[in-house]
Amino acid sequence: MDALLHQILAGLATGGIYASVALALVMIYQATHLVNFAQGELAMFATYLAWSLINAGMGYWPAFFLTIGLAFVLGVLIERIIIRPVENAPVLAVVVVFIALIVILNSVAGWIYTYTIKTFPSPFPAQPLFGNKYMSSHEMGAIGVTLVVLLLLYGFFRFTPLGLAMRAAAQNAPSARLVGIRVGWMLALGWGLAAAIGAVAGMMVAPIVFLDPNMMGGILLYAFAAALVGGVDSPGGAVFGGFLVGVLENVLGAFVIGNELKLAVALVIIIGVLVVKPSGLFGKVHVTRV
Repeated sequence: MDALLHQILAGLATGGIYASVALALVMIYQATHLVNFAQGELAMFATYLAWSLINAGMGYWPAFFLTIGLAFVLGVLIERIIIRPVENAPVLAVVVVFIALIVILNSVAGWIYTYTIKTFPSPFPAQPLFGNKYMSSHEMGAIGVTLVVLLLLYGFFRFTPLGLAMRAAAQNAPSARLVGIRVGWMLALGWGLAAAIGAVAGMMVAPIVFLDPNMMGGILLYAFAAALVGGVDSPGGAVFGGFLVGVLENVLGAFVIGNELKLAVALVIIIGVLVVKPSGLFGKVHVTRV
């Protein structure tokens, strides 16, 4: 029972990271109806920026918040310079652009920082918090950081004029334009927020998986699974799916299929959801008259 409880709690910690990345995917999907395959590489590159700031002598938390700001600016610039010129292009052309972003960001990170695995510090103490024996202090801290980010995002989109304008632009761009909302800039801000959320996820997962240019590959796959489980057009569903996938990954990996096949769990979940319920648990079913 202790082993099962440990795996469930550890799964919630990693699931919070998957939830963050899945939420970033859903935010961009709602705005563009496209999946940003480069979301993981954006998070990885931002984490390297944080590593550089920390190694330059900056404290962890100042580097953490500065990295979030830099990631936000990077996301806005990518949308303005790269995505906006092809927003009306065929879907396949935009997918090629996303794949190109993956290769470019991965290659630039490898060129600047090399492909040698690096350690990334954790801001939380080495000893377990509150004397618990089921979770490390970093796992507890990662859950706390993730929940704070999610609550801040909920408050931003629910109660602020800018958040409401971004929601309106994502849900119905023509109507939003009619009431004076600058839809183009709302989409750019959405990309910036998604990049910032990804940066938080990258900095939380780097102390666990170590830092290298390919560190987000598996995590992005789990985030895709989480977004599909919850519903690719449902932010709340993506968060729920992230925690669910994290728990399933840990429990099945520990007691059923072994750690070597854990990545297959995400693939099975993706295929299963697409076959059984493509809209996800909380997604909307769109019916079109033909």
